[in-house]
Amino acid sequence: MPETKNASELMAIQPTIIRFTQMLSTVLKVDAEVVDADLIRIAGTGPYSQFFGKKLNASSRLFRYIIETKEEKTLIKSQADPLCTECTSKDACRETAFLGVPILLEDRCIGVMSLVAFTEESQQTIKDNAKLFSDYIKHTAQLVVAKVTENQTPNKGLEDVFINLIDNMDQGVLVLDENNYVKYGNQPALANLNITIQELPEKKINIRPLSQCRSSNDHQQQHIVSIGRREELLVGQFYNCRSHKLFLMSFYQPHNPVLPYETNTVFAEVIGESAKMQKLKGLMSRISKSPSSVLINGESGTGKEVIANAVHKLSGRAQSPFIAINCAAIPDQLLESELFGYTKGAFTGASSKGRVGLIQAANNGTLFLDEIGDMSMQLQAKLLRVLEAREVMPIGSNKATPVDIRIISATNRNFSEMIATNKFREDLYYRLNVIPLQLPALREREGDVPLLVSHFMDIHTQKLGTNYPGMSEEAMSCLTSYHWPGNVRELSNLVEYLINIVPEGEQIDVDLLPPHFEAHQPEPKPSPIQDSGMSLEDMERVRIEEAIGRLGNRKLVAEELGIGIATLYRKLKKYGLNEKCYS
Repeated sequence: MPETKNASELMAIQPTIIRFTQMLSTVLKVDAEVVDADLIRIAGTGPYSQFFGKKLNASSRLFRYIIETKEEKTLIKSQADPLCTECTSKDACRETAFLGVPILLEDRCIGVMSLVAFTEESQQTIKDNAKLFSDYIKHTAQLVVAKVTENQTPNKGLEDVFINLIDNMDQGVLVLDENNYVKYGNQPALANLNITIQELPEKKINIRPLSQCRSSNDHQQQHIVSIGRREELLVGQFYNCRSHKLFLMSFYQPHNPVLPYETNTVFAEVIGESAKMQKLKGLMSRISKSPSSVLINGESGTGKEVIANAVHKLSGRAQSPFIAINCAAIPDQLLESELFGYTKGAFTGASSKGRVGLIQAANNGTLFLDEIGDMSMQLQAKLLRVLEAREVMPIGSNKATPVDIRIISATNRNFSEMIATNKFREDLYYRLNVIPLQLPALREREGDVPLLVSHFMDIHTQKLGTNYPGMSEEAMSCLTSYHWPGNVRELSNLVEYLINIVPEGEQIDVDLLPPHFEAHQPEPKPSPIQDSGMSLEDMERVRIEEAIGRLGNRKLVAEELGIGIATLYRKLKKYGLNEKCYS
């Protein structure tokens, strides 16, 4: 029977189809399923990742329709379609959306490849990207799977199915063997790595995540890609697939292709390559081994604790405690007991066991006193004694305990004014300010904003469990020209906000920035249609149509317009331009 022959054609390449189905599901972020013309499940993910080789006993009406008509079928509201009306399993059906495409070989339908949603979120994903997803499945079903069925040579290496799929993807894709030599890479990957197709077979590439705190591959993150002595920072997902390794690159990559900050030194968290930050790092390296006190001056939010921690890690005290306390955040009475500790019964409410103070806890290590200018005169006198005698006297004790600590303090206050008005002890100031470090404001750090944006995107995408988004050149230009009164802390908070609100699969653009950034947006490029009296929608349609005619490629059009692929598809559908952009 023809059905038996058709079924055997797909079943003969089942391992290849299973691997491809899993990759398709990962790329599109919805579950996928493949059945043959006899309704035998060949491959699937999620709830359909079992019972391969078994005939479907439910949900078969949609598959039969596609097999008989040889037409694709999309259901955004499953169970509401006429095909589902008489389904005996309708009440138990968990599917919220369905997109199925016939697998055609020599004008015969040999099976169906489909995407399935089981949640409202996945349903919306299919709804928003139906055209894009349909293109992916059509290409694989009609071209790739058909070529796999024609290729019966065993152990051929990387199957033609994957080569054709990879070549037609807008994302950069690298396939490595078990020894990290490149087996294959498509054109977007070559562009991201700045190498040619001729160089590819000779390249050994190591890929490792920039941060080790995420163990799963569910989300895109930054990776360090080492090519010989050269390192690139790329965003994507890395998979181990038996004897091969697969790296799927994000549509959007950092603007600076060179690794923007150090990853193997204690300066990993001290982000910045501006002249002032380079000078500061050099000074930190020189003074790190000294036991002398350090006073860090800088505006609020510039990252003074990060600098203090880096000095500690550079010093010979790195294996001992780094204790940090904010003097402005703790009431004066409590601050004294926190710093100096107390003995049993030293005062009403004291713990019956007493308490070791932070100064003693930092013995052989570093004590960081943030906002030291907010400390009372009484405590300043006691701290001065610690610095002079190198011993601490807990509250209620008559016996001093020797301590070996390095004091690093920080402030955004003007000590000259405080000393003149008797709000800060001059003798303590000179004890603390043996080595002054001036931390520049973010507005003074030319070129550091993009590096910090990349750093905070990596931190916050991991914290929020989401994909690493891109950022348009216009948005980055806007952030670079902003004056940042809240400094690095303000930038970190803004990046966290943007990652929360950016639509999945799209890049951060200027329209997502808070209103107070409007004054810093770059001037729009002059356009010949601006003064034509056309509506904004007409202008947008003309601009998209012109870009399609000139570029003819989805990814290039989206990049030029500064929008995501999914957004481009919605606009193509809105303006009836779908047929004008095939690639």
